[in-house]
Parts: sequence; C-alpha cells; structure tokens
Amino acid sequence: MDVLSSTQSRSIFLKQKSTNAVPNLQSCVRVLPRSIDFCLTHQLFDEIPVSDTFAWNNLIQTHLTNGDPDRVVSTYRKMLLRGVRPDKHTLPRILTAACQTNNSFFFGKQVHGHALKLGLSSDSYVISALLELYGRLDGADAAKLLFCKSARRNSVSWTLISRLYIMEDKPGLAVDMFKQMVKSKAEIDPLALVTAIGACGILKSLPEGRNVHDIARKSGLEGDVLVSNSLLKLYIDCGSIKDARAVFDRMPSKDVISWTEIFRGYVKNGGFNEGLKLFRQMSMEGIKPDSLAISSILPACGRVAAHKQGKEIHAYLLRNGIDMNVTVQNAVLDMYVKSGFIDSAAKIFAGMEERDSISWTVMILGYSLHGQGELGVDLFCEMEKNSRVQIDQIAYAAVLHACTTARLVEQGRFYFNCISFPKIRHHALMVALLAHAGLFHEARVFMEQHKLEGYVEVLRALLDGCRIHRNMPTAKRVIDQLCNLQTLNADNYVLLSNWYTSSAKWEMVDKVRETIRDMGLNPRKGYSWIEFRSKIHVFGTGDVSHPRSEKIYWELQSLMKKIEEEGTMLNADFSLHDVDEERECIPIGHSELLATSFGLISTQAGATIRVTKNLRICGNCHDSAKAISKIVEREIIIKDPSCFHHFKDGFCSCGDFW
Repeated sequence: MDVLSSTQSRSIFLKQKSTNAVPNLQSCVRVLPRSIDFCLTHQLFDEIPVSDTFAWNNLIQTHLTNGDPDRVVSTYRKMLLRGVRPDKHTLPRILTAACQTNNSFFFGKQVHGHALKLGLSSDSYVISALLELYGRLDGADAAKLLFCKSARRNSVSWTLISRLYIMEDKPGLAVDMFKQMVKSKAEIDPLALVTAIGACGILKSLPEGRNVHDIARKSGLEGDVLVSNSLLKLYIDCGSIKDARAVFDRMPSKDVISWTEIFRGYVKNGGFNEGLKLFRQMSMEGIKPDSLAISSILPACGRVAAHKQGKEIHAYLLRNGIDMNVTVQNAVLDMYVKSGFIDSAAKIFAGMEERDSISWTVMILGYSLHGQGELGVDLFCEMEKNSRVQIDQIAYAAVLHACTTARLVEQGRFYFNCISFPKIRHHALMVALLAHAGLFHEARVFMEQHKLEGYVEVLRALLDGCRIHRNMPTAKRVIDQLCNLQTLNADNYVLLSNWYTSSAKWEMVDKVRETIRDMGLNPRKGYSWIEFRSKIHVFGTGDVSHPRSEKIYWELQSLMKKIEEEGTMLNADFSLHDVDEERECIPIGHSELLATSFGLISTQAGATIRVTKNLRICGNCHDSAKAISKIVEREIIIKDPSCFHHFKDGFCSCGDFW
C-alpha cells in the first residue's frame, strides 16, 4: 500500500468531518477501494455520516476483484445493517461471491429472496447472476427451470444455460438450447455462436456444426474473429481440414489463434509441409507466434527430413525470448527425438528445470527408439525417485519398450506387474520382450494365460522375435493366424508367400500370389527419402528415374565390390520380410540403399547421412549399411517403422535386433 496516499485519504475524510461537510463519497471511494488496507477503508466508511449505494458497490467490487468473496459477503451484510438499499448493480456482485463461499447456496437463496422483495428479480443482470448461481450450485436443470419462469430472456441468459450444460458434459442439450434460442427469435451474438460451436465440437458432429455455421453466416457474424476461430477448431476436431481451410481463407482478419488452429489442423492430419508453409506465412505477415503456436508446429518437424526446420524454430524460440514453458520444451524434446537427434534431445532434457511425466516418457522412449534401451531403463529408475511426477500407463509402455530394446527380461516382467490394469499395448510389449530374448515358450504361455491369440498387435510382436531368431515353425503358425484375422491385408499374404519361397514350395507360392490377385489386394511398396538442400528426394524399389541414377548405381556397385573384397557376407534371407517387390529386385536397387548412395555422392565427406523408409529395412540392406558405414567412415541413420538404425564403424545401434 502507498502510505502517503492512505494518509492523504484519511486526512481528507477527517477534514470533511471536522468541517461538518458532507463527504463526496463518489470521489473518496475511487481512492479507497484500490488500497490494500481494507480495515482502514471500513473504518472510513464507518466515519461517513451518509452512505450511498454507489460507494458500497464500489467497495464490494474491489473485494470481488481481489478474489475475497468472504469480505464481499461481510460488506453486504454491513451494508444492510446500515440501512443502505441494494440496487441492480449490488446483487449480481453478491451472487457472484455467493458461488465461492462456504454455505454459499443457502446464502445465495437468501439473496434471491432479497431480489424478489426489492423488485429486482426481473432485471437482466440479476437474472444472469441467479442463473449462474443455481447452475453452478444446483445443476443446469435447476438454472433452466428458473430461466423458463423468467419473463425476460436475452442472448446472455440463453447462452449461459448452454454453457452450464457444456460444463456438465451435456453438449447435446447445449445445442438444443441454441436451437430453441434461434427459434425464439432472440438476438444471436458472437458469444452464443461460439458456445454452440464449442458444443458441436465436443459432440464431433459435423452436420450440427455446419448448421450453426450457416446461422453465423446468415447473422453476418461469420467474419467475427472469435466465431471464425471457433469454426476452425470445430472443423479440425471433426477431421474436415477442407472446411477449416475455407473458413480460414475467408477470414477478414486473423490473429495468432487463427493461424495456430489452421496449421495445427494440417499437422494433425499429416499435412506437415502445408503446416510449415502456413507457419512461415504467419511470420511474414508480422504475427509473432506464441508458445502454443510453437508447440503446435513443432510436431511437423519431428521427421528426419524436416530436422532443419525444427532447429530453425528452436533457434527462433531462443532469439525471441518466447516463453519456454514445460509444454514447449516437451515439444522441442519430442522434435529432436523423432528427427533423429537423440544427443540434442538429451541436452534439452538435462537443461529442463521443470519436467512432467511427458518429459520423462518422451526421453525414455527416445533412448529406446535409438537403440539405447539401457539408458531408457536407467532414466525410468530416476523418474521413480521423483515424487512430484506421476507414472502413468504411457510411461510404463515406454519403459517396457526400453526393456525390449535392451532385452532386459526380468526388469520388464517387474514393470509389467506394476501396471494395475495393463492394456493390449502393454501385453504386446511383454510378448515382444520375451520373443526378442528368444523365450518363445514363455511368450506362448503368457499369450494363453491372458487370452491374446486374437490380437494382431500381439501376434506381430511374436513374429518380430521369430524373424530375429529364425524360428520358422512358430512364424508359420503366426502368419496363418494373421491371414485369418486380417483377410484383406496384403502384407500377411506377402509374408506367407515369402515363407513358402524360403521353403522352396513353389506351388504354394503361386497359389498365394493368385489369391492376392483374385482378391484385388495391393501389397505396399517400399519407398525411402532423403533431404538435400531443402528438397526431398524420394526413391522406390529399382528406381532409375532420378537425374543422378547412373552415378547412384555406380557408387553402390563400387561399395558392394569393396564389401565383397573384404569377405563380408550379406544376409540374403527374405523368408519373413513383408515387402513383396524387394525379393525380386537386385539388392542395390532397394530404396534405402539408393537414398543412402545419393546422400554419399551429394554431401561432403564425413557428413551424416539421414534416410527414412516407410517399411521395415530388409536384412541385406541392414548388413550393407553396416559395411558401408565402415568403408566410408560416416554415420548413416536409417529410420524405419520400428526404430532408428544408427550405422557407424560397421555396427548398428539396434544390435541386429529389430
């Protein structure tokens, strides 16, 4: 409190009192309520010979603004004792405070009674405050009952009932209220539209949302930034990025929320490049992104090919002093993990002053995906010691993944048993752990105990172990089960065909291929891509369309000759590989090797090569990449759906377990 101003205020009152002047309450109260010394304020009110309602209202508002509902109530009671008559400005403030105090509903009903006695119960401000009181303390239906009895209904009261239903997780009733509001010819304002649109978003109802959108258009409020932003969120949450973009393009003015919503929508739907394009366009138009905008666009950079954009955004964060809250730091952490820079992610994590469960989980899973499962398990042990962080099912899934990568069976068993209600994801990880460790009997027993035979995710986890340990009999049983469970999945038939090929059962191979043709199934094709000079270069199996194809193949042939001279034997087994075309293609024609070769001939010596493949890397290419990394003395990182393979000095970070 400013001591001088307090003393001056008191002297004014004392001077007026000594001269028997009637105090100018309006001017004095303008000074007093902003003071922190409420005791002095009340003392001065006691010394005022005449009190008017305005002064009391001003004092009540001050207490309300300062979050002190108990003082509001005590001031109101003192006001009544002094014989001051409350007015239509007093009661809404008292009712607001009543929602926040002990025994508040009883007191609120008393104030409702005062409103009736004073003839203020039909005032629109008082009605709104009463609706809020009953809605919060007795439920939306009680508020609606009062609303229906009210003779005066306006846009505020209609919207308030809708909002109360949303707070009770009854969005359908909120939409119904809006429809009744429209039918009653009540004035439609932006807040009513935003509330109704929000309810449609919760329902994920595109038809209802479009109806509200049509009303907004007819009301001439579609261009209101609040309404447009709500429509953007609605269409994005309902999965209609086309409708969202149409709204965005028609907006007469856009704020940072508008831009954030639209590129969040593109990122959510896999349109990473368009999301990044919009982010750059926002910056060019002079709109500074906030922390939410940054955390929304960073997932678009969580790809090997987009790591440069991710680094640029991180640098932008640091240069412009944008709030680096835990959500933003988690987004940066996740971006580095998913774009292949695990060391950078580790530095970010180490420098975080505040970490939540997401921070820990992202880093644990990151270590596992990059072949450092032991570090992931160690980090989980540290997480357990932090009493402020709650370990959830996602964190347990991350540590089970790390145990699988490191093949730490006993620790994996222990953590699985710590999960109160394990989901199929946890069961699949446990099967993967046992299968990766070669414990197929235990894996089968575990599956029988938990009745997991009918889950595709679990069977594929078992099949991965069969691929690693070449357990062909078990693999055949699993493939048959997958074909029965997913009769229209071409990849299962490719697996079956390759299994028969490895067993030289050519008649069965022809039969399976005929089945694929007859059913009109299309096996997935393998593609790999690499970023060079801000352009993505994509390669298919046996691809010769690239302008530098001749040099790419020549480089690979030279490397294969050196590998052969060194006596390195490459894995030629495709028996459990699920990419159809790669068995028939020469090894150097596989997409991941073509992309790697392009990287080698296009970049400076010593530069890391970063490649992404849409399907699992085959054994031959895996062995080739290990050998090539040793010959060229470079690190080669190939990301496939299972993990990041860091090839360096003739070894892979996965330890040949993938």
